[in-house]
Amino acid sequence: MEIAQGDIVLRLSHGKDIFFKVVSIDQQTATASLRGLDIRLCADAPLSDLVKPGIGEIANFRAKSLKLQAEIISQVRAENRFVGKKKQPDFVEIPGTVLHLDGDPEYMDTCRRAYNDLKIVNTCLYIPEKEQSSRVGPLLKQYNPDILVVTGHDGMNKGLSGDDGPENYHNSIEFIEAVTIARSYQPSKDDLVIFAGACQSWYQGLLAAGANFASSPERILIHTLDPVMVVQKVAYTSVARTANIEETLQQSVTGPSGIGGIETRGKFRLGLPKVKQ
Repeated sequence: MEIAQGDIVLRLSHGKDIFFKVVSIDQQTATASLRGLDIRLCADAPLSDLVKPGIGEIANFRAKSLKLQAEIISQVRAENRFVGKKKQPDFVEIPGTVLHLDGDPEYMDTCRRAYNDLKIVNTCLYIPEKEQSSRVGPLLKQYNPDILVVTGHDGMNKGLSGDDGPENYHNSIEFIEAVTIARSYQPSKDDLVIFAGACQSWYQGLLAAGANFASSPERILIHTLDPVMVVQKVAYTSVARTANIEETLQQSVTGPSGIGGIETRGKFRLGLPKVKQ
């Protein structure tokens, strides 16, 4: 069965565990570059290791993925102390704003819908990982967000040994450079909250560069919505206190194994009076 760019495929050697899209094919080496459909993982695989799932398998996968996304958002809205609750007096509610740079256009759309469902003002932009460091500075000046997300796809390179470092990962160096530039723009970790990374990213390097939250402490795969789940906790935590670090990490889909971080002051503000439109 011929594999072509844009096909949805599974890897036989990994028990067909993750649905991927073929990004490109190197005919000389007979290998394909892959990106996960709901997991922020990029990988390479021999064409001989790939198989195309049937229409029914793809439909079932997409249905389960959409159901999981809906359940995640519903749970967060139910647990969040501010979203959807009436208070006396009738306060103005102002959660933190988000600038989200994503290396995957489909993931970007999924995250934008999630932010909108959670009533978080957001600007979500599709920017390939290799361009994020050159564009993050001007975008911060343009949008002046409370929270910055730099994400996309990542993964550990095969066959590398020696000391751990950014060269052992597909895109960690790109995220690190973007975080470094963002942190030079705003050094305060409370004035600008940064989430950075994707599947298996070099967690230590991202935190050292200045991220508040990053993936992946145990080099595991993370879900499309993990960045949203983490930053929404900060966006809806009062500026008068820090977001509980354990609750924030547990709010993510993959938990502390996939996402880590530091204590961070919230970005939510109440105001009075609430003027009728």
